[in-house]
Amino acid sequence: MDDIAFDATIRAAAPFQKRRVEKRKRLAFAIEKSDLQRKVRVKRVANLVLFVVDASWSMAVSERMNATKGAILSLLTDAYQRRDRVGLIVFQKDRATLVLPPTNSVQLAQRALGDIPVGGKTPLSAGLLLAADVLQHEKHTHPDVEPLLIILTDGAGNVSIGALPPQEESYRFADLIAHEEVRSIVINMEHAAFDQGLAQQLANHLKAPCYALSELKAENLAHVARQGMANPTGKA
Repeated sequence: MDDIAFDATIRAAAPFQKRRVEKRKRLAFAIEKSDLQRKVRVKRVANLVLFVVDASWSMAVSERMNATKGAILSLLTDAYQRRDRVGLIVFQKDRATLVLPPTNSVQLAQRALGDIPVGGKTPLSAGLLLAADVLQHEKHTHPDVEPLLIILTDGAGNVSIGALPPQEESYRFADLIAHEEVRSIVINMEHAAFDQGLAQQLANHLKAPCYALSELKAENLAHVARQGMANPTGKA
């Protein structure tokens, strides 16, 4: 047997020493095959935190991007001893862009996050579709990865990829992500006074919690991500 756990094997054999008198004439401690215990190696699951951020001309877009950049760098800095990785998708105008492919490199992240395009309309469904594609690719190339999707949005899309209305299309892609049992968190970016519940509806389709942060700061966003990684059920 490979990887014998000697301490566990000795504990398993100890109660039978009196019965093994004959063997103990030749051995100080008699161990039989049935006593052998194997070491149990717990395989560490690697986390992938994929941020999907609305970079259209909506409320406080610069604040949103700065908080996200800070959270990404914070997560990467404290992940240097682990295999965790972080990625970033932004959606604006008529497209979604994988600004930062999943990485564990602080240096790569700093370069990629330097100049991110902002402005234009809100192609939410494009962001969700690209997220689904990235996660599907990661599932094949890193089968041990545990993904966590964090979406910063007010839940309102106004650009479609196909023929469906923008909101319906977004919910279709959200349902697809939920079907793959991806853990997700929605950060509601709508001001409380104007909130129509669209972020919550998106979260419902993702089977995800929806949070409204009192202050959108890097440390608060990083805290949400760490809580999500530590709590696989996705419950608050």
